[in-house]
Amino acid sequence: MDHPLSTRLAAEALGTFLFFFLGFAGIAVAVEVGLDAITPLGVALGFGFGLALAISAFGHVSGGHFNPAVSAGLAVAGRFPGKDVVPYWIAQLVGGFVAVLAMAIVYSKDVTEALSTQPGSGIDSWAALVLEIIATGLFVMVILTVATDGRAPWNGVMAPWLIGLFIFTAAVTVGPTSGGSFNPARSLDPVLWNQEWGDVWIYLVGPLAGAVLGGAIWSSVVGRRETAEA
Repeated sequence: MDHPLSTRLAAEALGTFLFFFLGFAGIAVAVEVGLDAITPLGVALGFGFGLALAISAFGHVSGGHFNPAVSAGLAVAGRFPGKDVVPYWIAQLVGGFVAVLAMAIVYSKDVTEALSTQPGSGIDSWAALVLEIIATGLFVMVILTVATDGRAPWNGVMAPWLIGLFIFTAAVTVGPTSGGSFNPARSLDPVLWNQEWGDVWIYLVGPLAGAVLGGAIWSSVVGRRETAEA
C-alpha cells in the first residue's frame, strides 16, 4: 500500500467500473440482441476477463479488490488494513453504480432490470445463500494465495488471470443456481437504481459471510504455516 488512500480509492472505483461495465455489457447484449449473440459462457467471460483486466490495470495501485467481500476477507486474514475497509466499500459501490448508470443511459429499462441477481429457477433462497457463502469463501482463499502468499510459484503476475478464471468458472458452474454474484456491490448497485430489493439480502449476507469465513480459514491453515516458515 505505497499510494495515498485517495489514490487507491480512485483506482478501486475505476477498476470496479471497468469490471462491472464489461460484465453488465454482456448482459445487455443478451437482453437487447439475444442470448444467441453472446451465450451464457460469453456473459461469464465478460465478468471473468473484466475482473482480470481491471486487476491488471489498477491492482498495482489499490490491490485490485473491486469487491466489498474481498476487502473484508483480506482484512480478516490480516492482509489488508481494517481501517481502510469501509472507504474501499464506498469506492467500489461508487464505481459499480457508475457502470449501472452507463447501462441505463445506453440501453433500455429491460437491461437495468436484468442486472439484478436472483436464485435460479426452482432454487430456494437459502440454498442460493449457502452456495454464495461457499463460492465466495473459496474465491477469497484463492486470492489470498495467488496475490499475497510469496511461497506460491504462481503468486504475482499470474494473479489477475487466476482470479478472473475463478470468477468465470464460478459464474458457469455455480451462477445458474445461486445467481452468481460473489460480490455485494455487483448486486447492490443495480438495486440502488431499479429498487428491486427482494433477493438482494442473499447477495449481501452470502458473499460477506463467505469472505469472512474464507479469510479466517486461510489464515489459520495457510497463513499460520507461512508465519511458522518465515
